Amino acid sequence: MLLAMDMEDHLTDLGYHVEGPFSRVDQTLHAIPSLNIIGAVVDLNLNGEFSFPVIEALHLRQIPVIVCSGYAELPGLKARLSGIPLIAKPWNPDKLAQLVSDVFEPVRRKVG
Repeated sequence: MLLAMDMEDHLTDLGYHVEGPFSRVDQTLHAIPSLNIIGAVVDLNLNGEFSFPVIEALHLRQIPVIVCSGYAELPGLKARLSGIPLIAKPWNPDKLAQLVSDVFEPVRRKVG
């Protein structure tokens, strides 16, 4: 959770409004319908549970997703995350800033 709060601070400093962080899959799935967001950074491991249901729910709403994980390079998971932008843990602030800009800014320009 400390990494999530650190990332929240970093994203806020970059000018983004952050909803969350959410620490459990069920909590996140419950919140998704009411969120007004242009993108999501999702940890692959939410309190010991893989967040694939969250990623799928966001994709259904056409919300771009960046996955943050220390497990993303494992062969089975890497295949399942194919095509989804990834940032490894521990995350690098400059890499996160670039990835968020690349993935979320086109959406921000459309809605803004």
